[in-house]
Amino acid sequence: MAETLGSLCDKLTIIKLKQWHSEDESRLQSLAVQEKQLQEEINEFISSAVSGEIPSERLTFASNKVYKKEGNYVPDVLGSIGEIFSQLAHVNCNLWHEQEKVYEFEKVEASEKDKVVKQLAILNLERNKCIDGIDKNLQSLVEKLSYHQQSGIT
Repeated sequence: MAETLGSLCDKLTIIKLKQWHSEDESRLQSLAVQEKQLQEEINEFISSAVSGEIPSERLTFASNKVYKKEGNYVPDVLGSIGEIFSQLAHVNCNLWHEQEKVYEFEKVEASEKDKVVKQLAILNLERNKCIDGIDKNLQSLVEKLSYHQQSGIT
């Protein structure tokens, strides 16, 4: 997968979750380095996008998920980059906790197993919608900026 702002934001939320759930000092140090690297990469990516170094068409990398829509409702992802980033963080928190159930799947009641699997699938679809939404927002902003610069509009 090509790196996009959405994929970088996704990685950063996962790093933050790992930090939240870890007590191992060496792991926390490693995660702090990764967090800093991702922050720098996000800043560089946005700067490159705004300056035109990254062509507009490369600002997105649609997940193109193929799934049966009927019975698999995934809420729309709307709002600004910050709003969608917040939604992505929320979805990843929910995904983390749902995934925890799978690590000890034998302890999940038989009547709940299908619900766990279904919830994982839906949350992953929502996660991908958030990543795509962040990318599309950035692409739109960069295209507007480019249009204004070319038109001499300030």
